[in-house]
Amino acid sequence: MAESHTAQAATDISTADPGLNVPEAGHEESVHGRIAEAATSSGGSKPPVSWSGLRPLLLRLHFYAGVVIGPFLLVAAITGLMYTATPQIEAVVYRHELKVTPHGEAEPLSAQVAAARKAVPEGTLFSVAPATGRTDSTRVVFDKPGLPDNYTQTAFVNPYSSEVLGQERTFAGWWLPVRAWVDGFHRHLNLGEFGRNYSEIAASWLWVEVLGGLALWLTAPRSRRRLRRVLVPQGGAKGRRRTMSWHATVGVWASIGLLGLSATGMTWSVHAGASIGKIQSALAGPTPAVSTTLPGRAAGKESASVPVKDVGIDAVVASAHAAGLRGVLDVTPPTKDQTTYVVKENTRSWPERHDTVAVDPATGKVTDRANWADYPLLAKMTNWGIDAHMGLLFGLANQIALALLAVALIGMILRGYRMWWLRRPTRTEGFVLGRAPARGAWRRLPGWFLAPAVLLTAMIGYYVPLFGLPLLAFLAVDLIIGARRRRRTERTEVAA
Repeated sequence: MAESHTAQAATDISTADPGLNVPEAGHEESVHGRIAEAATSSGGSKPPVSWSGLRPLLLRLHFYAGVVIGPFLLVAAITGLMYTATPQIEAVVYRHELKVTPHGEAEPLSAQVAAARKAVPEGTLFSVAPATGRTDSTRVVFDKPGLPDNYTQTAFVNPYSSEVLGQERTFAGWWLPVRAWVDGFHRHLNLGEFGRNYSEIAASWLWVEVLGGLALWLTAPRSRRRLRRVLVPQGGAKGRRRTMSWHATVGVWASIGLLGLSATGMTWSVHAGASIGKIQSALAGPTPAVSTTLPGRAAGKESASVPVKDVGIDAVVASAHAAGLRGVLDVTPPTKDQTTYVVKENTRSWPERHDTVAVDPATGKVTDRANWADYPLLAKMTNWGIDAHMGLLFGLANQIALALLAVALIGMILRGYRMWWLRRPTRTEGFVLGRAPARGAWRRLPGWFLAPAVLLTAMIGYYVPLFGLPLLAFLAVDLIIGARRRRRTERTEVAA
């Protein structure tokens, strides 16, 4: 009987304010106190696990994460929105280097590379990306002293005249300065490796906020006639209810995309990314790669010391074409006498092409190949996810979808803060923020449920440390606030 009263009291809490609403500050502590008292009066046994018991705990986590992690998510969303426009900005800013007017036949690729070498005499040839279309320039990429890590110097060559159109410092051999700067701002605020923690925190908590918000909103008590409010903002609502309706319904529509961004963001993060890579290798095996060692030359030192005559880059590209490679190619010359050329497909729009061949520089024959079709499914999914996250997979449609997701996330974060502001006590003098949902929800959960939940959370925190460490910080702050509040209450009672 006592348990039924407890469950009823908990239901009263969840139905007092539909949706993500929580009881008004001042009532919540007393109401939850009555629940705890009811549970204690039943002989000390804790109530069975029910959604009405879990909801306050989830609500408090959603609130804390929203308030504290919100700024990280907001910066990631704004910089991500900037990034979605970079292909178009790049096409305008670097049009002189990227585009040419077709006339006649293209000159040999070797002549184009030779012209680029003259333009960058201090550079070491790193790779060559032949012109893809008739209006595209050839990119010749050099490693050069004095460049930051992962940066190269790229010379853009007119394939019809071998004229060097210009040079730019490029990131990862491909991204031009504008995109590289925005990309760095999005990934690490251009603060280097330390700055990557910000984006990893955002990615590690985005899925928690999205799933938690969905659970709270979809299970909120509402009549059948009001089911449309799950997907459509409540018309005619005002104040906090209107803000919450927009916050939640936009979240429902954007949830799949936001979960995808969170997963792919963690894939290339520093800490969680390393864990995901280990799990992927353990489950699916390593991603196929070509051997760059020339057959029959690695066994003996004598043969290895014999110089290899190079057939030239034009013959190498012809062999790659004959092997079925096409689209965007990236040709890496041999790094040593006993190694091969490597030609990779780098077409990242749908359908993706990532076949790779190794080519003997002496004969021009393909000595090894790794096919995209042989990639493990997890490796393919990782590639698709990363390219979708970067707006490459489906071109302009992908960019528009990412921009809409960024705008939706910005709006949800700002509305979340507005909801917090609207919950502040209005009769208190001075500046006061909105109060957090009631404390102590976890104490009303049975041990058989709490223990494995804590263990699971600890495991997630181990593999996703920038989820686990902030969560520990939340718990520490929560305990300190609770202890101070209890001492203040005890002093007040003694004084009374």
